[in-house]
Amino acid sequence: MGYLRTAILLAGLTALFMGVGYLVGGSGGALVAFLIAAATNFFAYWNADRLVLSMHGAQEADERTAPEFVQIVAELANRAGLPKPRVYLMDNPQPNAFATGRNPDHAAVAATTGLLNMLSREEVAGVISHELAHIKNHDTLLMTVTATIAGAISMLAQFAMFFGGGHRDSNSGMGVIGTLAMIILAPLAAMLVQMAISRTREYAADSMGARISGNPESLASALAKLDVAAHEIENVSAEQSPATAHLFIVNPLSGERMDDLFSTHPSTENRIAALEQVAAQMGGIRSAGGRRGPWV
Repeated sequence: MGYLRTAILLAGLTALFMGVGYLVGGSGGALVAFLIAAATNFFAYWNADRLVLSMHGAQEADERTAPEFVQIVAELANRAGLPKPRVYLMDNPQPNAFATGRNPDHAAVAATTGLLNMLSREEVAGVISHELAHIKNHDTLLMTVTATIAGAISMLAQFAMFFGGGHRDSNSGMGVIGTLAMIILAPLAAMLVQMAISRTREYAADSMGARISGNPESLASALAKLDVAAHEIENVSAEQSPATAHLFIVNPLSGERMDDLFSTHPSTENRIAALEQVAAQMGGIRSAGGRRGPWV
């Protein structure tokens, strides 16, 4: 099912890509856009994880550089029935994390230094369990490919705006207004797809992650802290690559607050409420306290 969702998503984003290409150069532009989209899709499937990690300056960690963090990832992956993913650290003061990779055998988990410095061990375990749930649910391919293609659509739309948008094919019927509308709507549509993916999958990953860690209250506590910090501490790499915002466990963009319609994530309050229901179902609440970072 995960691969079917990805195929449908790629088809839709490719159509958007071709639509903008048509506005730039007519039928020839649409053909060029299709070829570019095909190449981008192929690249995204095999290399999007490495691209995203590079965009955020992630460096691979091991037992020597981050022994306790690597250990907790390994323990939780074993509990989730997953191969141990590669572990990365991002030198970034904003506490946040994401998972990437085309399948569980080629997955990676990346966390910021801010996450390890701010949260307790139990809270970090909750965050990592959430990311492992994305891997187990095969969300990472869908989310990473979306970031790559949506970013490409936005770039092509900007190209259309600066280099003439609107070809001279009288049969198109688009005109200047139609061209401007497509230039605006194409990246907006891509963003709406990102939002739908992120909102739906975040709830599922919260629920599964709570069960992997066995401690939904620690994940809820972590989400509350991360949400506050994301609006107080700038994530420079995320601001430079906003198409990747939906990958993170909380929205990393710390600029102007977006309203609910344009948020790439469900509200933190709703996620915490859902986790409280999970805690009740699991029968009992564990303390979210514990030793705080730095503990790498």
